[in-house]
Amino acid sequence: MNTTAHPPYKDPLGSGWMIIAAVCFTLMNLLVKSASQKFSLGTGELVFWRMGFAALFLGISAKAQGKSFRTPHWKAHLNRSISGTLGMLCIFYAIMHLPLATGVTLGYTSSIFLAVLSFIVLKEKISSYTAAVLVLGFIGVVVLLNPSFQSGQEFAALVGLCGGLLAAWAYLLVRELSLLGEPGWRIVFYLSVVGMALSSVWATYTGWHSLSWQTLPHLVGIGLSAMIAQLCMTRAYKVGKKFTVASLSYLTVVFSSLAGVWFLGDKISWQEVLGMGIIVASGILSSLNPSRLRTFRLSK
Repeated sequence: MNTTAHPPYKDPLGSGWMIIAAVCFTLMNLLVKSASQKFSLGTGELVFWRMGFAALFLGISAKAQGKSFRTPHWKAHLNRSISGTLGMLCIFYAIMHLPLATGVTLGYTSSIFLAVLSFIVLKEKISSYTAAVLVLGFIGVVVLLNPSFQSGQEFAALVGLCGGLLAAWAYLLVRELSLLGEPGWRIVFYLSVVGMALSSVWATYTGWHSLSWQTLPHLVGIGLSAMIAQLCMTRAYKVGKKFTVASLSYLTVVFSSLAGVWFLGDKISWQEVLGMGIIVASGILSSLNPSRLRTFRLSK
């Protein structure tokens, strides 16, 4: 009898799953912008199709595995789903009406707002290090938004910023649901179902467009790339190093910036580049524990 213990399986990609997720998120953002420009598809329609794929995939998978859709925390799910959907509608709007890089970066201000909300709502203490990172992040927001305000795009910029705030509130509610013992698939499933309902209402108000062979690849691509990105991101946080994964997630900003310039002809000013750089830096620094930073310095 062979009693040799086999070493635990180690995922060869590890944190690298986040790079694949960043590529897929970039593709989704690019298709959202392209569908808006080429076919005049509205925010509600695009969010509906983005949510639809996740709802269908998770629903079929859960049913096949015999998982239960019932939950005693439906009010918490509803609050999280509404805030998450409204945040996505705002971010999609910003992506559609601003340079791709700017719209995507405004969505990533959620990490800054999350720290602020944790202090205000959860009464968490903020260290001097965290406070400095927050100030840095808001400086980046001001620098990033300045060109948009000067060019008359202040409404789209503020909507995008509101999307970052709503996304942060949704993340806060996800933390609450996780503490209540709700599995991740159920949280995302109810977000997708409620998101489809809310976005369909908005799309009905603004007007639906008929499906065509021209629009279908864009809509399928948005839903498929978003779903793959979500799965890869989840895998990255499960098998990778948290700080590395959090840092790599900002590659979406870099990739989206390049995609906007190369494929959409976006013009990005030096102020926008500087603002994006500051926001990305503050996001990465906010995920780094100061004690780890001191350990790193001592080990050098």
